Amino acid sequence: MKISIVLGTRPEIIKMASIIDEIKFRGHELLLIHTGQHYDYEMSEQFFEDLELPIPDYNVGVGGGFHGEQTGKMMKGIEEVLLNEKPDILLVQGDTNAVLAGALVASKLHIPVGHVEAGLRSFDNTMPEEINRKTADACSMFYFLPTEQSAINLSLEGVARDQIYITGNTIVDACFRNLKIANKHVDDSDLSKENIKDSSKRNIQDLISLDNILTLTMHRAENVDNKERMVDVIDALSQLTNLNIVFPIHPRTKKQLEEFDLYDKLDALNHVHIIKPIGYLEFLLLLSNSLLILTDSGGLQEEAITLNIPSLTLRYNTERPETVTAGGNILVGSNKSTIVKTANKILEGAEFYSKMASAKNPYGDGNSGKQILDIIEKSYKLGKLKIRPPEDIMDSFHTKMTKITEEITVNQFEDINNALVRVVYNEKKDTMSYPFDDLKLKGKYVLFDRILK
Repeated sequence: MKISIVLGTRPEIIKMASIIDEIKFRGHELLLIHTGQHYDYEMSEQFFEDLELPIPDYNVGVGGGFHGEQTGKMMKGIEEVLLNEKPDILLVQGDTNAVLAGALVASKLHIPVGHVEAGLRSFDNTMPEEINRKTADACSMFYFLPTEQSAINLSLEGVARDQIYITGNTIVDACFRNLKIANKHVDDSDLSKENIKDSSKRNIQDLISLDNILTLTMHRAENVDNKERMVDVIDALSQLTNLNIVFPIHPRTKKQLEEFDLYDKLDALNHVHIIKPIGYLEFLLLLSNSLLILTDSGGLQEEAITLNIPSLTLRYNTERPETVTAGGNILVGSNKSTIVKTANKILEGAEFYSKMASAKNPYGDGNSGKQILDIIEKSYKLGKLKIRPPEDIMDSFHTKMTKITEEITVNQFEDINNALVRVVYNEKKDTMSYPFDDLKLKGKYVLFDRILK
């Protein structure tokens, strides 16, 4: 079986590492396509080498550009590769332009698409990532989901349950896998040439030896392009003097701070340590030694709860609501008083800190890559990776909701009523559940499609 993977950014490479490992371990042919969205050496060959991964077979080399221009170049390059290589399935991960381009091209070539980390929704269409993930889901045939909530999202959008697989999130696999590699190589790390605060030598050991580390990341346009928000965040940081704030600053964030005439104000704070972006393995070590995380990154919310570190998210919504529900993450927006008040509540209350740090990880136990390959292998053996036009006249259906009064499971209800259950609502608990086959329905409402022959 030939399995193709399209990726273009560092987070995608990280989250696909365990799947790549499984493909190679099981002896399948791996076709790795790098779009070149992150196109410098650290983001390409060196990064794959650091993570002990094979170098991509193809690099489309699109570089930067506006969304439309970049996505169009990706589609052209990916299409040429797929027409030549003809893989059995194409996998994409997350919500980048590479995901959008890969899913669109493969689906139109009748190559089944497997979307890893499908079903996430922020319900904020001003975010380009939301458009990418929704479009990729529309093109997919296999949905590998991190949580039950993402399964509910897709089910409500009309995705058939036999295409939905709750496998957990490969970020858990990645954290466990790559932290071992990071610890193995820590002695070789040297950040002296990357430090922009002063000329003193600061390697990874120096950073992680600091007391009370708060790791800060901030890159989203809604924050860094908004001067008022940046002022509020900096004012909040100025009050958190009981922490050593380590800030690997994104180049664009630095540029915006300088344009707003705010960089020197932030740099003058003695407890804030601004450094250039560091390598992923070093960053993972920094995270694992942090007391608290302050971020607007989606992936970092997942890594924080995996590493048992309380997280404050500089956003007003998140496509990772499970981290908030689990208790390991709190949305604070960019409001100064909310950031300071929440941070101090966590740091000054041992019981509250412990509760956040011990929050149950909603993303699984680190075996997502194995589960995904099991599903793909089984589908391949059953001939389900072939996309063919329908041969039967389409059935019509009615969508209904009803309350179940008898002892019956989802499977039994579907068999009796020639129906497909989408979601289950528990009125007593005011909660919505995904319709697992053996879920008992008595006393609950079901939203279902009744197929009419």
